[in-house]
Amino acid sequence: MDKPRPVSREGIEYLQKLRRNTPFGASDFNLEQLRAGMKTRREPTIKDVRLIRSKIGEVPCEWVVAPGADPDLRLLYLHGGGFVSGSGGFYLTLAAHISAAAKCAVLLPDYRLAPEQPFPAGLEDCIASHEWIRSNGPSGPGPATATFIAGDSAGGNLTLATLLALRDRGRPLPAGGISLSATTDLTLASKSLRTVEDPILSARTMPVFRDFYLGKADPRNPLASPVFGDYRGVPPLLIQVGEHEMLRDDSIRVASKAKSDGAQVTLEVWPGMFHVFQSHEPLLPEARKSIARMADFMRSSLPKR
Repeated sequence: MDKPRPVSREGIEYLQKLRRNTPFGASDFNLEQLRAGMKTRREPTIKDVRLIRSKIGEVPCEWVVAPGADPDLRLLYLHGGGFVSGSGGFYLTLAAHISAAAKCAVLLPDYRLAPEQPFPAGLEDCIASHEWIRSNGPSGPGPATATFIAGDSAGGNLTLATLLALRDRGRPLPAGGISLSATTDLTLASKSLRTVEDPILSARTMPVFRDFYLGKADPRNPLASPVFGDYRGVPPLLIQVGEHEMLRDDSIRVASKAKSDGAQVTLEVWPGMFHVFQSHEPLLPEARKSIARMADFMRSSLPKR
């Protein structure tokens, strides 16, 4: 685990502001409201970013390419939203920051959502999306020099599950995986679900998200709950999580499991931070450092020429 970092003044003030709000799901679970909010299209704040819409089968997707990015270095970014909401458009700003920092092209797929399309429909879309970016880039068909997979919250779960599924199926793996604020245990056994006062999400939402996503599927299936996975043969992982989020222990536990299986894992628990702090605009100092850490991880994980 990384050494503790001091919390910035901006970070302290932002957390105080969040604490004045009511976390989503504290009183009721309004799926329509959640979906409406996470369908919002948030345009990049970086100038001259190219946005290129495409399709993988029936899955809409969008490339985000910052100035100077290498179109053959490709990152598949899997959005959050509890498996039931979210869109690539909501993540354009974060994708643009990652593209600029890592000099890579970022693909945002709109994978299928539960409960209309429960597990493993969305996961299969993520697996197919990684297969696709290996031979398709922002400008059309062409091989990637390297690929990565990243995602936050539900997308962090799908990042880890996609790596496990690709390994199990004998498919080519990316050079690394990046998991942000992931939900990794849908048996809901992590202690922080009961002990952390999360300013973004109420722990009362977790059984709802799980039941919508899994239906009658077994929550101990490693592709549903990656904390139960076997990480032998999985590429290097960067796992980031905030101190003040109910899913903190999901990240700590999956990092421990992956390390015990022999995977190369970097776990970063960011003091003073909250759920997916990397995506809040304008970027906090911690978010800028976190994105820089992602870029460093990608550079260090690139296959040697």
